[in-house]
Amino acid sequence: QVQLVESGGGVVQAGGSLRLSCTASGRTFSPSAMGWFRQAPGQEREFVAAITWTDGRTYYADFVKGRFTITRDNAKNTVYLQMNSLKPEETAVYYCAASTVVNGLVSIYRHKVKYDYWGQGTQVTVSS
Repeated sequence: QVQLVESGGGVVQAGGSLRLSCTASGRTFSPSAMGWFRQAPGQEREFVAAITWTDGRTYYADFVKGRFTITRDNAKNTVYLQMNSLKPEETAVYYCAASTVVNGLVSIYRHKVKYDYWGQGTQVTVSS
């Protein structure tokens, strides 16, 4: 069973930055893609960003495009989310996920059902 562990959450002022990390267990870890989602209280979990594991194709939700960057380090089994210019309404629990679904369109990874493994989440609080 794949275990995903997130870190890097915390409290940041509006306009500030945070870098989230998610590390998968095991040297045999080989997903098709990894993604980041977020969930605010009383809201549904929403897609933030995704990256394919082998060739690094990326896909972003419109509301974070130009501010957030997803990257990965295959040797470390780690995916990152660099978040800049954070807004108070982006306060949420941020989750990383791993997918085993293989498809030529990176955009499929915006859907929650494409992911097989999920981390425990890390709290991001953006203060005004």
